[in-house]
Amino acid sequence: MTLIKSISGIRGTIGGAVGGGLTPLDVVKFTSAYATFIRRTTKVESNKIVVGRDARISGEMVKNIVCGTLMGMGFDVVNIGLASTPTTELAVTMEGACGGIILTASHNPRQWNALKLLNEHGEFLNAAEGNEVLNIAEAEDFDYADVEHLGKYIEDNTYDQKHIDAVLALDLVDVEAIRKANFRVAIDAVNSVGGIILPKLLNQLGVNQVEVLYGEPTGDFQHNPEPLEKNLGDIMGLMKKGAHDVAFVVDPDVDRLAMICENGEMYGEEYTLVTVADYVLKHTPGNTVSNLSSTRALRDVTAKYGQQYNAAAVGEVNVTTKMKETGAVIGGEGNGGVIYPASHYGRDALVGIALFLSHLAHEGVKVSELRATYPPYFIAKNRIDLTPETDVDLILAKVKELYKDEQVNDIDGVKIDFPDRWVHLRKSNTEPIIRVYSEASTMEAADELGKQIMDVVYSLA
Repeated sequence: MTLIKSISGIRGTIGGAVGGGLTPLDVVKFTSAYATFIRRTTKVESNKIVVGRDARISGEMVKNIVCGTLMGMGFDVVNIGLASTPTTELAVTMEGACGGIILTASHNPRQWNALKLLNEHGEFLNAAEGNEVLNIAEAEDFDYADVEHLGKYIEDNTYDQKHIDAVLALDLVDVEAIRKANFRVAIDAVNSVGGIILPKLLNQLGVNQVEVLYGEPTGDFQHNPEPLEKNLGDIMGLMKKGAHDVAFVVDPDVDRLAMICENGEMYGEEYTLVTVADYVLKHTPGNTVSNLSSTRALRDVTAKYGQQYNAAAVGEVNVTTKMKETGAVIGGEGNGGVIYPASHYGRDALVGIALFLSHLAHEGVKVSELRATYPPYFIAKNRIDLTPETDVDLILAKVKELYKDEQVNDIDGVKIDFPDRWVHLRKSNTEPIIRVYSEASTMEAADELGKQIMDVVYSLA
């Protein structure tokens, strides 16, 4: 059993001993700490907290505990039911709530669940705020409401449509062009909430031919739920039959978007953001942001429009912070996470789908042809296993010194930018390892660069 407490929330495998897995008592403790934090810090007069969840098997149980605990803390709960992460984020601001909790373990397998914590803007807590919640939980520094001040419970199942309406209202979403293109679309919704909301979205975008794989929201995932090529054999096989123009694949909480071309080949999740950014920048001058481990292709596309690209530390809250600092009009992460501020500051697969289809309709080409218009890069992912006694920070400092004549960024580990490739070394927060991401124009060159830097690290360890 595993329980991981971090600034972004609490996640773990269901069951086991208290403190060893995600047990009911752990859920109560962490929810109470979050409610205490919100009570102390919110500037919103509302007494509401929104709760949404993905379809995983433990969701009903965890939802009942979270909602009851929030009521016991004196908050009114707005339960929006089975809902995506971006839907829940939007619901917080639409309700004028002072926070929200999303019950999802994202791409983790079925035995996992998690509480992801939102502020009054429907955005994830920052590091300082997350640490404060952890401290409150550790100290059990919370008081429950008396019988006269218990919270109320409200169910509101209208937010899927409100989310779709918000997407359709975006200036760059061209429903008429999408309708005229008569796209044939396939979806892999991995037995979660994407199976509920995505067919509705596509229908209202004017897509009349939609085939859904694993659309029943049972939480019994039919394959590993992370939308990577190695997990997507079924939907890729369907696409190879040639009856569809594009396939969209999401994770259980629908904040990551991967695509498959009409010929059954992966579009490449790194290029989800690149493609959407190309479309946005074509119509909206402005800056872009992604994290340090994301493809250089976004920088290249941004430069094509004479705009400025900036890199952020890994983590959605770091990306959104940098986007606000730099006035970015589009940003996100290379895992298929599109953040479009004209909608909201959260990764949103619905926004990604609507903007991608608008772009595709305007370009009038096949998906594989569109993909071929972007700079070809490949990312290799490796890891360096170290002993617990190894001083990882010292090693990274030595690597930075060795490559001081190159372009080096140390806001999150050490990233070394060479003229035609890069490598990024990050210390794991949970294991004695260094993650090594490297990118070049071929997978062989990317892996070779990663291995070269790994050899350097081993010589220093």
